[in-house]
Amino acid sequence: MPPLEWVRVFEAAGRLGSFTAAAEELGLTQAAVSQRIRNLELRVGAQLFSRQARGVTLSTQGEAWLPHVQHALGLLATSAANLFEAPRRKVTIAASASVIELWFTPRLAAVAARLPHMQLAFETVQNLPDYETSGADLDVRFGNGIWPDREARRLFPEELAPVASPGLTGAAKDWQTLPQIAVSGPRMGWRDWSQAMGQPPGPAPVLRFDTFVQGLRAAEAGAGVILGSLPLCRQALEEGRLQRLTTEALSMETGYWLSWPRSQHAFAELPVLADCLCGNDALRGNPQ
Repeated sequence: MPPLEWVRVFEAAGRLGSFTAAAEELGLTQAAVSQRIRNLELRVGAQLFSRQARGVTLSTQGEAWLPHVQHALGLLATSAANLFEAPRRKVTIAASASVIELWFTPRLAAVAARLPHMQLAFETVQNLPDYETSGADLDVRFGNGIWPDREARRLFPEELAPVASPGLTGAAKDWQTLPQIAVSGPRMGWRDWSQAMGQPPGPAPVLRFDTFVQGLRAAEAGAGVILGSLPLCRQALEEGRLQRLTTEALSMETGYWLSWPRSQHAFAELPVLADCLCGNDALRGNPQ
């Protein structure tokens, strides 16, 4: 077996696509990285990188080996954390205000029950660039769950449906004549709903908010109908503050994901914390 240090340097260079970037991450010189890679290639008897004037790229054999190396190093880091690392006392999570209030808050009791020693700190973020400067241990991103150099676990399947206050809909013969509330952001909107249902576009929304939780509060107050995220509306629907106006729903392939850097080993409590924060079972105090 080659020295673990050489393998670690190969993983960093392969992941980053640069000997220079790998040197910066590992606290080595570029020459030291190059020498370790060369020694590793001699040991395994294969060229792992193609060296060009503008940089390096993984060879076919290097590209095939990299995921196996990353898996092995990940197992090594996780086992070391589980066996020797002190309990994690504080974890910072960056997410939108809507996810923090509507999804995480109802699950905090489950976290406290299973991880009583852990302190959670939440940072509110709105735009993707905010994630790069937050420095949070975990963050919640909207998308397909695939981001370079990040692991991700889906919070919930996203489904949208019209919801409104029972007081607003009680006197209306047709909910589609009621005022509509729109929310800025990555979710599908009313135009997408009309197109999916084979209906002509409705009138322009009378209210627009830049966070879903603001739009939801307006809908609860009887200001109009919102195309609500059913998972995020769950508590309001169960408590009768909102009601669904149709059995039809619009499913989205994209959604919210709990994410963390692949380059940092997972702390021992992460699987339990992720179980508590993902899925509906945590609301019953029995996260799976």
